[in-house]
Amino acid sequence: MNILWDFDGTLFDTYPVFTETLARILPEHTPKEKIYEHLKVSFSHATQFFKLTEEQIKQYHSFEERVPISEIKPFPGVEDILKFATKNVIMTHKPRKAVQAILAFYHFDQYFAEIVAGDDGFPRKPDSASYEYLHERHQLDLAIGDRLLDIIPAKKIGLKTGLFQNHSEGADFYLDHYQDFFTKITK
Repeated sequence: MNILWDFDGTLFDTYPVFTETLARILPEHTPKEKIYEHLKVSFSHATQFFKLTEEQIKQYHSFEERVPISEIKPFPGVEDILKFATKNVIMTHKPRKAVQAILAFYHFDQYFAEIVAGDDGFPRKPDSASYEYLHERHQLDLAIGDRLLDIIPAKKIGLKTGLFQNHSEGADFYLDHYQDFFTKITK
């Protein structure tokens, strides 16, 4: 099975770190649950919702760059699926350097045949260009993401889709924990 993965919120539990980082910029009384909720839609959605200035966005990115990699953890059980798959690829909006650093820190870089990162020049999801490119090169079977925008392009090119920790309508499979993968997706 050849799998296309999203990165943030799918392979790695990055949203708690993103939430804490954005909380440093917003007024103290801003509920972290609300920050998390809006970040899960997208960073650009959160910046619009919280009306961040360009300066605040720069400050956020500066803080994010200084987060120790050790605080960004892979989801439990995801490595078992990476080992199981014939081939894994990533499509993420995250910059390549950051993705490669995190993968190397956890020795996950060995599991990926290719990465399409946010600075590679492809249009942002849900545009399907990056998915088409990866599918043509790797004959993908499945795409796993944590947001609808991760599975919309996969559906467009005919891949099976799995949503992780998200039950929005539209996916072929829903996973709350990666331990569910082997019973739900490999049937």
